[in-house]
Amino acid sequence: MKNILFVIITGFVVFCGWLAHPACGGDANSPTKETPQLKAADTIRFGADNAFDLSITLGSVDPKSGFKFRLELSSKGAAIRKASLSEYDDCDYKNPKPLTILSAAKDKDGSEVLAMANGSFIFVGPQLQLPLDRLHWKGFDVEKGADGSQTARFEAIIKDENTGSPAIKLTKTYKVTPDSYLLDCQLTIENLTDTEQKVQLNLAGPVGIGPEGVGTDTRKVVAGFRDSQGQPAEGGSEQAGLRPVVSVRFDIKKLNKAKSVEDRQLVRGGAGFLWGAIVNKYFAAIVVPVADEGKDYCDWVTDKTGRFYNPDGDSRADSGDETIGLDLKTASTTLASAGQADSSKTYNFKLYLGPKDKSLFDKSELYRKLGFVQTIDFMACCCPTSIINPLAFGILAIMKWMYGFIGNYGVVIIVLVFLVRLAMHPITKMSQVSMNKFSKLAPKAEEIKKKYADNKAELNKQLMALYREQGASPIMGFLPMMVQMPIWIALYSAIYASIELRGAPFLPFWITDLSAPDAVVRFSTITVPLFSWKINSLNLLPIMMGVAFYLQQKLTPSQAPTAASPQAAQQQKMMMVMMTLLFPLMLYRAPSGLNLYIMASTFAGVVEQYVIRKHIRKKEEAESKGLVATTSKMGGKAKKKKPKPFFRF
Repeated sequence: MKNILFVIITGFVVFCGWLAHPACGGDANSPTKETPQLKAADTIRFGADNAFDLSITLGSVDPKSGFKFRLELSSKGAAIRKASLSEYDDCDYKNPKPLTILSAAKDKDGSEVLAMANGSFIFVGPQLQLPLDRLHWKGFDVEKGADGSQTARFEAIIKDENTGSPAIKLTKTYKVTPDSYLLDCQLTIENLTDTEQKVQLNLAGPVGIGPEGVGTDTRKVVAGFRDSQGQPAEGGSEQAGLRPVVSVRFDIKKLNKAKSVEDRQLVRGGAGFLWGAIVNKYFAAIVVPVADEGKDYCDWVTDKTGRFYNPDGDSRADSGDETIGLDLKTASTTLASAGQADSSKTYNFKLYLGPKDKSLFDKSELYRKLGFVQTIDFMACCCPTSIINPLAFGILAIMKWMYGFIGNYGVVIIVLVFLVRLAMHPITKMSQVSMNKFSKLAPKAEEIKKKYADNKAELNKQLMALYREQGASPIMGFLPMMVQMPIWIALYSAIYASIELRGAPFLPFWITDLSAPDAVVRFSTITVPLFSWKINSLNLLPIMMGVAFYLQQKLTPSQAPTAASPQAAQQQKMMMVMMTLLFPLMLYRAPSGLNLYIMASTFAGVVEQYVIRKHIRKKEEAESKGLVATTSKMGGKAKKKKPKPFFRF
């Protein structure tokens, strides 16, 4: 009976101990002797006691709550484990959920990396490091402000191992406010010893942004700088006296290929650091270290380094677990002994979590001052960004204005394409007429080439004389296309990067999301051999686009005089087939809004070329009847021939 009683009592004690564990409802902040102690190294005299693993939630994903996002904070490193937006979902057509903009990343050794986690705390003199990102800080209850704000607070105490007395106290707070995409983060370091301490710390910035949509991974690490070489802004606005904001960016491929830390450092000579960000196609997480009073840039952050995480280490880096992040390092600071005026140092950060939306950035004085618009980049291709960006932003503004009374971005794209085609018609017509003249002159040009094959100087002279005589200019054939190119690239880029198209429907029974493939029929994922393309739907728009390309190629006149030779004609025919097949294949998984734009533009081009060719035929018929001047020497203007008078005065 005594043995049975002993077993029951022992079991009851064990059960009570199990209930006291934080995972089973115990006090997460209560101390325990069994909690392991975190040490910088076996020979170092500083350490810190672990608290219990604790999770705190700030904000909400309910749009009615007024909060723009929800944060899931972790006591491990006093960091952000997850951030989800309340106004955007993940576009899952089966079961949409709030979009996660930040999540935990994993390093190759399997360790977790959390956003805004404190990394190594460094005692500069002896160069001792304490890895605070492996420490569970002590957490406190959420504090609610009168303005509806919510604040979470964490503390960590670094102790002197020899005496067991506190040496450094770290306090970290996060504050979220309704109707704001900004999160306030404050980190205070306080010296508790009777001697001064020179310290430095590493800090993770935003980490773990996911890819947006299918196709090309557009994730980048970006840093904004105040350009000391630029001219200060003038006028009476809040920007007056401030120098322009410039940026440096590394895409995910460049981060993956980087061989050293130096290859990943975000630096800009002669410029002051403002912010660092990780971005994808539509969203950004921007950390802003608040500059000291009287300065328009931050000088207490010394290193800004992009990071690429590939936990499974696959050589192609395409298994889906890859992500990017940002690391920051503060300048060293000397803390006076306890009780002195300079015994503590406070670092303030602001973290923007939200869409890359120029109209949103323009509404905020802070966003404009910091140049958040630099996180938006367009596919400038072969054109300078100084040309493409203003054009693309202008097109986006026009699209928003049109949406105000049309109410459908799919219709807006189609109408915009036709309006641009109409505006560019005179230039397009000029180009097509010039190319048509070249195709007509091809036989004569071939004869001249054969006749003067051994004399290039005379060959060029005779060709130019032929073109001049017939009113054909090589420049006029290609110059109009060069003029149009920036406009088309800007239009393409604006539609591709517009967050307004994300989740926007065109037709309820077909194109339900202009930022995703049109997906008429969905099926299990199929991997195309050789190319490793993954296809999970039948997309109709690319097929229609192929038909439009074919019709356009059929109507396009030869662009060079060599098109008269059989070999050139065969090459042109092959090119037509390749273009018809290549573009639909390349754009098969592209966003339907982009494909809708290309298809509408191509079909509009078919109609436009039909009109232009009809005009050319009428002009040629008139020329054959002697109704218009046929050469440049005769004036080149359409007019009827007048009968000569019998006599002149």
